[in-house]
Amino acid sequence: MEYIINQVRLCGTLDSAPVFSHENHGRQFYSFFLAVERLSGTLDRLRVLADQSLLREADCAWGERVLVTGQVRSYNQVTETGRHLIISVLAASLELSDEEPDDRVTLTGTLCRDPVYRRTPLGREICDGMLAVSRSCRRSDYLPCIFWGRTARQIAGLTAGARITLTGRLQSREYVKVLPEGGTERRTAYEISAVTAELTRD
Repeated sequence: MEYIINQVRLCGTLDSAPVFSHENHGRQFYSFFLAVERLSGTLDRLRVLADQSLLREADCAWGERVLVTGQVRSYNQVTETGRHLIISVLAASLELSDEEPDDRVTLTGTLCRDPVYRRTPLGREICDGMLAVSRSCRRSDYLPCIFWGRTARQIAGLTAGARITLTGRLQSREYVKVLPEGGTERRTAYEISAVTAELTRD
C-alpha cells in the first residue's frame, strides 16, 4: 500500500499581514509570507496558508518569529497570462518561537516525468524533477524539485514512475519571464532543493 509522507517545518519572520484566501468546509483560510534566512544570508519568502483559528491562537504580528509545521501543497492558478503553479505550506500548527531559522522538508512521491540533468554555467551538476505527492483525499500535489551533485546523477538515472523519498528545503527564486506578446515580467518560482534522495519501495 502506498504511504504518504509530506512534512515541512519552517521557522522564520512573519513578512506580511495575513489576508483572506478562501473558505473550505466552513473554515476560513488566510495567507501570509514567512521570511526564512538561509545559512548564506539569502532570504526565502515562502507562502503559508493557515486556518483562522490557528492565527487567533498564535496572535502573531508582522516582524515576529513564527514556527510553522504542516505540508507542502500546490494548485494551478489560471490568469490572463496562463496557468501558474502555486506552491504554499498548509499549516497544521503555528506558534511564536525564539528558535533559529529553520526550513526542513521530507517528501515521498512519484516522479511524474523523466528528470532533466544539466550543468550550471559554473559547472555544478543539477537535475530537475517534478514529484507527485499523494494526499489522503486521492489528490496529489505536484512539486518542482532540484537535485545537486552526486544526488543529481542518481536521480538522472531514473525515469517517470519511480518513487523516491527526499529531504531538503523549500526555497524561492526570482526569475525574468519573457512574455509571448513581448516584454518581460519578474516572477517568483518555488521549488524543493533536495539534500538527500533515495528510491522508495512500498
